[in-house]
Amino acid sequence: QVQLVESGGGLVQAGDSLRLSCVASGRTFSSYAMGWFRQAPGKEREFVAAIRMSTGRTSYADSVRGRFSISGNNAKSTVYLQMNSLQPEDTAVYYCARRIAPFTTVPTTVSEYQYWGQGTQVTVSS
Repeated sequence: QVQLVESGGGLVQAGDSLRLSCVASGRTFSSYAMGWFRQAPGKEREFVAAIRMSTGRTSYADSVRGRFSISGNNAKSTVYLQMNSLQPEDTAVYYCARRIAPFTTVPTTVSEYQYWGQGTQVTVSS
């Protein structure tokens, strides 16, 4: 079993930065992906960024590319999401997710991840 705990959310103003963290505990795996998704009120959960922990290969949604950066610490089973130049449209609950099944390309859809955290709220005021 895998547990994921997110932290770092909060209320910020447009243009500010935040850094989210997600710590994974439980069973560990030599090669897996971790991703960040977000869900705004009334909308479906959407992909933000993901990383293959063994190689550092990343993938980003077009809406955040150039502003957000995902990174990971394999030894600490932790993934980070550095969010810069935040905008009101970035307001959402941000979820950390983990895929343990084998994959070729970095997974970017909700259905490709097996484990999810409880989420952390990010609110950006204009």
